[in-house]
Order: sequence, then structure tokens, then C-alpha cells
Amino acid sequence: MVGRGVLRECLLDPDVHQILSIVRTPTNPQNQKLHELAHTNFFDYSGIEPQLTGYDTCLFTLGVSSAGMDEAKYTNLTHDLTLAAASALARLNPQMTFLYVSGAGTDSTERGRTMWARVKGRTENDLLKLPFRDAYMFRPGVIQPLHGIRSKTRLYQFFYNIFNPILPLLKSAFPQAITTTEQLGQAMLKVAKNGYPKPILESRDINSL
Repeated sequence: MVGRGVLRECLLDPDVHQILSIVRTPTNPQNQKLHELAHTNFFDYSGIEPQLTGYDTCLFTLGVSSAGMDEAKYTNLTHDLTLAAASALARLNPQMTFLYVSGAGTDSTERGRTMWARVKGRTENDLLKLPFRDAYMFRPGVIQPLHGIRSKTRLYQFFYNIFNPILPLLKSAFPQAITTTEQLGQAMLKVAKNGYPKPILESRDINSL
């Protein structure tokens, strides 16, 4: 859901000249500046490294829900998977800016009681240690999908279906707690172009941008 929202804003932005989307299943995009690279092992990029060079920015939007997972499994799919991609890109593109979609409530101390928040915190901390030119962690709260975008997580989409009619009202009442796929994508692009005074952006920072 987040990836589709960010991709949409990239395609609309005239400053973005070329996009490489790494996917499991190609979708045959109809936009000249979008190129898809089919890849099955998201823990190993050695076979496609020559195709990953020369890029200014990585917008990393891949993620899973922690529902029903133990800490080891969630760590593998959140921390290990993310660091596999980021480590390869940092080595291949040291001048790259890396932007990671994390989540509100992430625990930077890595010692809190909430499992997913600890894992996300460890992921953020390890990303910030990599030798990128810049790295930024985005922590959106509730994300409202726009423009026909849907969540692949059934439970999330169930709640979106129920609350979608009142999300605009909730956004008016709690403007700092709710963002949209459009706002998130535009904020990430603005930071990619211009940077930001701090490496961790909460929902209020995202909406302000």
C-alpha cells in the first residue's frame, strides 16, 4: 500500500527522471521512466548488483505486519531483509540517500515491551550506521490510502473499508496523527531532494512537509 502511494508520487514528480522498482512479479508498467527488475530473493542482491548502481535515492517501503509472528520471524522479515538491501546499496552507492518507512511508536532504545517497536528500532539504528550520504526514518501513524490504493494486509483493509468514510473527519480532528499515501510520498521526495534537519521524522514532520 505504501509502496504504491510513493511510486505514484514519483511518477508524477517532474524532478524524478528514472525509477527502478525491484519486484517479485513484473506488472509491465506503462510509464517510460519506470523500470521493473524481477528478483525473488530479497535477502541476496549479489546477482543483480550491476543493475543497482548509479541511483541517487532508495525509497524503501517494503514491510509486513507483526500480527501472528514471533520475534525471530518478524526480525528476519523486518530487520534482516531491510539490512540486506541497504548494506548492498550502501556499498554500491555511497552517495545515496536512503529513506525507510518505519512506524509511529518505534522504540529507538530497543528495550521496550512491544516486540515490533523494538525490532523497528533496531532496524532504524542499524540503517543509520551504514555509510550512506544521508538516511532518514519515516514514522507515519495511521495512513489513509488514496487514489484507489488498497492494503494487501486483509485486516488493515477491513478497517479501512469500515472507517474510510470518516477518515477525513478524523484527519481534521487529529491532523498530526493521520497522513495519506499522497502526503507520505510527497514528503519522502522532498526530503530526498532537500534533506531534513533530523534523521527521524514523525507523523507531524511528514504532514508539515
